[in-house]
Amino acid sequence: MSEITTVGLDLAKNVFQVHGADRSGRAVLRKKLRREQVLDFLGRLPKCVVAMEACGGAHFWGREIGKLGHDVRLIPPAYVKPFVKRQKNDAADAEAICEAALRPTMRFVPVKSEETQGTAMVFRVRELLIRQRTQAINALRGHLSEFGQIVPQGAANASKLVALVEDPESGLPANAIPTLQVLIAALAHLEAEIGKLDAEIARRAKENEVARRLMTVPGIGPLIATAIATLAPPPETFRKARDFAAWLGLTPRQHSTGGKQRLGATTKMGERSLRRLLIIGANSVIIKRHVHAEARPGTWLGEMLTRKPPMLVRVALANKMARIVWALMARGGVYQSPVAAA
Repeated sequence: MSEITTVGLDLAKNVFQVHGADRSGRAVLRKKLRREQVLDFLGRLPKCVVAMEACGGAHFWGREIGKLGHDVRLIPPAYVKPFVKRQKNDAADAEAICEAALRPTMRFVPVKSEETQGTAMVFRVRELLIRQRTQAINALRGHLSEFGQIVPQGAANASKLVALVEDPESGLPANAIPTLQVLIAALAHLEAEIGKLDAEIARRAKENEVARRLMTVPGIGPLIATAIATLAPPPETFRKARDFAAWLGLTPRQHSTGGKQRLGATTKMGERSLRRLLIIGANSVIIKRHVHAEARPGTWLGEMLTRKPPMLVRVALANKMARIVWALMARGGVYQSPVAAA
């Protein structure tokens, strides 16, 4: 046991696999543990590096194992996969995690605190409720179309669907109206709950100093600012602004060789919620370009809008916004428009 310097721990619901290695990387321990045995076993080991794949439960185990004095390292699963030899099983996964942790250039995920995970929950729940609201709207729209009542798509037209059900002259069958009213009641409940979460996010944005500074960037409101302040890793995790944009998946995918540069679509790596929110924020700037100095003719964004497809411009602007966000988080200060600063 005293020779172990690195432990690869493959997480599971009940049965965990442990792989221990010495300084040379030679395997000296392979063991299965029940969930209740993990902390007791690791507590009897000498202080070492304990590596796990980053997932929802990994942060809990990272905090608990860190209390035992071990150096906890979470590795993105995509970086572990190349080290899996042939067949995939728990023992092979634990060995691959251990080998990946020994690489000097390996990138690790910071362990989140309970406060950070609790704060991030509001965004997950809000996304779930929005998906459920979309399902209710689509179901209501689909059922009405069976009776010849056609309403355009989109949440903005939900009121038209409700009005059709409540209109006695709509021609809907009497036995269908009570069932449709169930969907309307569910839709109203979801709208109310989403409104409560939006109010909570706005309150947090006012109390968070980083979020207040991020809201000075055009296209970033309370929702996006609070999400970035909560979900994004510390700015010192990245060497420069481009690394942060690449982590969000807003940079082109490279497939270059022999000195030939081949760039493809965006990588779509990292936190997809933040990437989607930044693209939505960029879209709001483009829609209201007449009120934003950054989108006036002659500016970078104004020239892009005249030469490039709209969606490409949105992603490019989201990329630029991500770099500005990193600069504000890393260096402090507030956003100043290049036009206003000139």
